[in-house]
Amino acid sequence: MLSMKKMGGGKAVQSFTTQYAIYIVLVLLVIGITIYNPSFLSIDSLRNILIQSSTRAIIALGVAFILITAGTDLSAGRIVGLTAVVSASMLQTENYANRFFPDLPHLNVFIPILLAIIVGLVCGLVNGLVVAKLNVPPFIATLGTMVAVYGINSMYFDMDPNNSQPIGGLRRDFTAFGSGSIGAGTFSVPYIVLVAIFVAFIVWVIFNKTKLGKNMYAIGGNVQAAKVSGIHVAKNLIYIYMIAGALYGLAGVLEASRTGGATNNYGNMYELDAIAACVVGGVSTTGGIGTVPGVMVGVLIFSIINYGLTFIGISPYWQLIFKGLIIVAAVAFDMRKYAAKK
Repeated sequence: MLSMKKMGGGKAVQSFTTQYAIYIVLVLLVIGITIYNPSFLSIDSLRNILIQSSTRAIIALGVAFILITAGTDLSAGRIVGLTAVVSASMLQTENYANRFFPDLPHLNVFIPILLAIIVGLVCGLVNGLVVAKLNVPPFIATLGTMVAVYGINSMYFDMDPNNSQPIGGLRRDFTAFGSGSIGAGTFSVPYIVLVAIFVAFIVWVIFNKTKLGKNMYAIGGNVQAAKVSGIHVAKNLIYIYMIAGALYGLAGVLEASRTGGATNNYGNMYELDAIAACVVGGVSTTGGIGTVPGVMVGVLIFSIINYGLTFIGISPYWQLIFKGLIIVAAVAFDMRKYAAKK
């Protein structure tokens, strides 16, 4: 009897560990770095981590849409770069010496921001059409888009009179989105963090409370069963890729605002960090599984790795090794769970 109780207790512990593994890893990571350097838990450190996480979280949420449908998106980073350049090129101060558009009149700050988001949405639309209508595998479709978008961005960035010079001199009403905050002193909250939280809430609503969200999970779980049940798979995939593209566009705008500039190399490899954060956050590589809280925690884990290990003086090369091991372990754990269910 006692043995059976022990077995039951062991299964309960195993079930708890499996369900909340990502949160346990996050807590242990914070505890470990704090033991090494207690000042890591300061308000400034937390603030910096949240700021760095914000754009990455928005990109990861966009990628999560695609992964849940059992797809992938390699174009996310380059779309971020394109939209960062587009928004920054139209929001320079009028007295800046190297203006991208010397004769451009003063625009309302939201016009270039909206235009950049639309550019991202159009890139997502192209991805969706290629995947849904031409039946090209998502990996190949988004690989092609990644290359093409970088080429378009480089051509735009190289136009006269800019000639591939880094875009700087951004207006304060634009950079405020990335560096400004609400409140004062210790109790201030950066605008960029509030935007990321708002986006996460909207995505959570889409995932859990809308027909598109339910269809997304159904497509990722079993695309043939989704078709049989009457779901218009192609139309839903196009919508999903468009939403993802719009999120990349917003992230590009915020990245330009946060850094105070832009080049055509912005966003390089961001898609890999986003995919890694999603996988570590419990988004299944086989499709049909994933949550917004999991994605957000996955992003936080990688932000803490980047910031925390730098904070305690660990070499960036070791950071890459740690990140790689975490990614492989997360995928192996995910595949093990999937195999067990089968």
